[in-house]
Amino acid sequence: MNFYLLFKSLHLIAVISWMAGLLYLPRIFVYHSEADHESQKKVFKIMEKRLYNFIMMPAMLLSWIFGIFLIHVLGFSIFAELWMQIKIFAVVILTYYHFTLGKYLNDFAVDNNNKSSKFFRIYNEIPTTILIVVIFVAIFKPI
Repeated sequence: MNFYLLFKSLHLIAVISWMAGLLYLPRIFVYHSEADHESQKKVFKIMEKRLYNFIMMPAMLLSWIFGIFLIHVLGFSIFAELWMQIKIFAVVILTYYHFTLGKYLNDFAVDNNNKSSKFFRIYNEIPTTILIVVIFVAIFKPI
């Protein structure tokens, strides 16, 4: 069995799932911060919690696990390559972004959000930008 292709496939599935959450949760925050009725806010709280805990967190962990498996298969000398250094740096930033979303989720959960919908609209662009960088460095592998 080709473990490299297996781990790569599982890594890509996990990353796609993680990115979907990273792109969708801030959009839910936009609508939650604009919500006027308690019934709407309650629904958003449920959606946010389920997305973060049942999709995003497992997807992030699996992205890291299968990424580490890929590095193991390729060999740790891969860290000497610039593209991998850039990719790892970008993934660390995405992971930090992920946990900041968790902080905002907790703020909404206790009705303590002080960010505007405009903030979340702009904040939502961060993972897209990082995704573009990661894809280009992983495909083109600059020296």
